[in-house]
Amino acid sequence: MVVEAGINNAFRTILIIIGAIVLLRFIGQWMNAKRNMEEERRLNKQQREFQEERNQKLKNFGKVNVFGRTTKKNNRNKGDVEDVDFEEVD
Repeated sequence: MVVEAGINNAFRTILIIIGAIVLLRFIGQWMNAKRNMEEERRLNKQQREFQEERNQKLKNFGKVNVFGRTTKKNNRNKGDVEDVDFEEVD
């Protein structure tokens, strides 16, 4: 079987090449959009976690955690502080 290099075959080859280029560009744009959406989801999740942590810290601001219990800090004046002397044990 002999294939002749005619105008029809050249035109067909050019159309196949153009179709492949268009298809590759479409796939590239689709993959880029998918990557951007995943990046946006990741950033939104990170921002949401940051906000939750910030809200939790603001909620517990000024509280002291002692043995698993959370109590409110007592506001003491400097005059209320009691000095304790320690003795060395041999």
